[in-house]
Amino acid sequence: MHSKYHKKFLKFDNLIDNCIKYFETSGENFVVGNRNNIKLFKVEDLILNIKSFKKPNLINKIAYKYFRKSKAKRSFEYATILLEKGIGTPSPIAYFENFDALALNESYYVSEHLDCDLTYRELVETDYPDAENILRQFTRFSYDLHQNGIEFMDHSPGNTLIKNNGDGKYSFYLVDLNRMKFHESMSFEMRMNNLRRLTPRKDMIVIMSNEYAKVSGESEKSVFETLWAMTSDFQEKFSRKKRLKKQFQFWKK
Repeated sequence: MHSKYHKKFLKFDNLIDNCIKYFETSGENFVVGNRNNIKLFKVEDLILNIKSFKKPNLINKIAYKYFRKSKAKRSFEYATILLEKGIGTPSPIAYFENFDALALNESYYVSEHLDCDLTYRELVETDYPDAENILRQFTRFSYDLHQNGIEFMDHSPGNTLIKNNGDGKYSFYLVDLNRMKFHESMSFEMRMNNLRRLTPRKDMIVIMSNEYAKVSGESEKSVFETLWAMTSDFQEKFSRKKRLKKQFQFWKK
C-alpha cells in the first residue's frame, strides 16, 4: 500500500493507516454508492472523511499504475492546489493506493470531514431560506474559480457544500475533486460551459447571469443567453440519456 500524507497530519499516520486497514469492518457509513463508498472515522479530535473508490476495470487498473494518476491521488493534489489558491475545500489529509505487480486494485482519499448546512442541490430542489443571497454569493465563488483558471469538470448540484457563517455570509467548499483542469485563463465560452450543469431552472439562471455580469463586466444579456442555451442543451442531452437508459433496462427484462 502506497500512501502520502499532508505534512499537517503526519502525526496521525499510524491511526489513519489503521482506518484504511480496517475500512470494510469499521467506521460509520456516510455515503454508500454504486461506485464509491464514504465512511467517517474519529481520530482524536479529527473526524475523517474517507472515500473508497470503486475498483477500476482491467484497462483502467493498468492505466492508473503506469499512465494516469489515480482518482485518490488527483483528489489529494487538486485539493492542495485549491487551498493554495484560496478556494474552499475540506482539508486534504492523505491518499492511499494499493497496487499489485501489474495494476491498481484499491484507492482511498482522506479529508477532514466538514459539517455543512446545505449543498447547492437544496437551492435547486427546495424553497430554501435566503436562497437568492446564497445563489449570488455562489456565483461570485464560481467567478473566483474561473479567475483562477480552475475548470471544475464536476461542477454540479451535489458537489458544493455550503456553510452558513451568520449575518448573511456563506462559505463554499468543493468536493468530488478528481476531475479538474487548470488554465492560465478561461474564455467566456469555457466559463459559461462550466456552469451549464448546475440547474435546469430559468429563474436561477436569470439571477446567476445578473450576478456574473456584475462581477465580470460582461453583458448581462450575453451571459444569460449563452448560459441558458448551454444549460438547455445539457438538460436535453441528459434527459435523452435517461430515457435511453430506461428503455435499455426495460428490454433487458
